[in-house]
Amino acid sequence: MLDFTTQTLPNPTSPEDRAAAMESLGFGTLFTDHMVTIRYTEGQGWHDAVLGPRQPIPLDPAAAVLHYAQEIFEGLKAYRLPDGSVASFRPEANAARFNHSATRLAMPHLPEELFVESIRQLVAADVDWVPDADKGSLYLRPFMFASEAFLGVRPARDYIYCVIASPVGGYFKSGKSAVTLWVSHDYVRAVPGGTGAAKCGGNYAASLMPQSVGIEHGCDQVLFLDAVERKWIEELGGMNIMFVFNDGTIVTPPLNGSILPGITRDSLHAVAQDAGYTVREEPYSFDQWMEDAKSGKLKEAFACGTAAVITPIGEVKSNRGGFIIGNGDGGEVARTLREALVGVQLGQKPDTHGWMTKLA
Repeated sequence: MLDFTTQTLPNPTSPEDRAAAMESLGFGTLFTDHMVTIRYTEGQGWHDAVLGPRQPIPLDPAAAVLHYAQEIFEGLKAYRLPDGSVASFRPEANAARFNHSATRLAMPHLPEELFVESIRQLVAADVDWVPDADKGSLYLRPFMFASEAFLGVRPARDYIYCVIASPVGGYFKSGKSAVTLWVSHDYVRAVPGGTGAAKCGGNYAASLMPQSVGIEHGCDQVLFLDAVERKWIEELGGMNIMFVFNDGTIVTPPLNGSILPGITRDSLHAVAQDAGYTVREEPYSFDQWMEDAKSGKLKEAFACGTAAVITPIGEVKSNRGGFIIGNGDGGEVARTLREALVGVQLGQKPDTHGWMTKLA
């Protein structure tokens, strides 16, 4: 384990300014005072672990990330618990997925214990930025990028790993209880053998244009189908998806190499099974989804991910037609699972799976 050097913050945010900034939280626009940086050099490994002021990162114009997009990231949250302490939900799972992404992008692995310690260092320094549980959480963004200055298509030899933090409220700005999806039949998010199962920025950049098409049609998010047959439901631009049927079973598309293995998705499998639901991973087509929604066989659908946790889907639109799911306002299963999962995250329900890690 590397030792962290702490650099003095010259002008920390005053308690009054911090309180004012956190009065009305959005998502990803407000940032804490500190950041973590760790450097990697081929032949030397990881070195120079620093907890210091959040500030711009100097980069050479030829830095490999700017030309060949060698970059990965993670997203997780820290929560204020009833006793005033702060904990994170399954950070070890994020650390493992981070290294899975690193493998796919030909980047060095960061030791999982160093990943968790980097988060612990940042949260301890910025613990006053963690909102009370009824107001939000502290979103943590670890990321790594190629910093070597060169113009050539090969894995870089130098990397920078960082962690920044942002106090956040709700992910969706509309405030609606259920969101509306636009199904993209013209564009795909990922292809077999591609980077869909890695958490890299390019996947999200590819979703932005179809997302804008969805917004033009009054939708909150875009949903992608598979790249081969343009038939099977895969995931949203930034979240996984689950379906609830009238027999009480829950179905989610199987991980096939082009779907991101969501940690919230995986956790909901366990939470649903604990609650007595049957959960299946199996392919589900757009046409079947439309038919089942109209017949009433499908009762609910919801998106799931770290940022939004569980968000019911009320309406689906596409250039092949649209439909309402259930009553268009979410359902009991999504509410039950959300309450169970959030209850664990906020320390209000027993952590029977050992998912929570104390950070401060």
